[in-house]
Amino acid sequence: MDDKKLADRLRKGDENAFEILINKYTAYVSTIVFNIADGALAKSDIEEIVADVFVTLWKNSDILRGDNLKGYIGCITKCRTKDRLRKLKPVDMVSIDDIEKADDIMLEEDCEKQELCRILREEVNKLREPEREILIRYYYFYQKVSEISEILGIKTETVKTKLARSRQRLKSALTERGF
Repeated sequence: MDDKKLADRLRKGDENAFEILINKYTAYVSTIVFNIADGALAKSDIEEIVADVFVTLWKNSDILRGDNLKGYIGCITKCRTKDRLRKLKPVDMVSIDDIEKADDIMLEEDCEKQELCRILREEVNKLREPEREILIRYYYFYQKVSEISEILGIKTETVKTKLARSRQRLKSALTERGF
């Protein structure tokens, strides 16, 4: 079943569609968690994050779209994993005054971040293959250069070169657009 139909059925509360979603994307979600965690999380933590991702999807099924379901799932997975990793690190105390001052700054930063993400996504989509795939595997799926090399059947040095060139193209495009 394609993602558009799956998203439509999920928006209607179809539990069978949810089961299909879980079966279709569990390995994908697990891989992202595993790659980001890089050994810092126990197996039970990874399983809990994976389950949490699917619970989040079910709870937010009314906003799902089929045109970028996989990307949405990947984004939720990255956020949940990074949140769990942050909990492992001690956090410095912050005063209430600092929070109030930061609110206005954070709102502005969020808008800028959203615009930057939109433009970055646009520019990544302009890249040709295999540069786009290499960049996505490296920065979004957190795969190592050696893994990408093996998966795509190209030399490790070629992957590194294509990554460097892609980064340079993105940097130039973002600079032209004021970032």
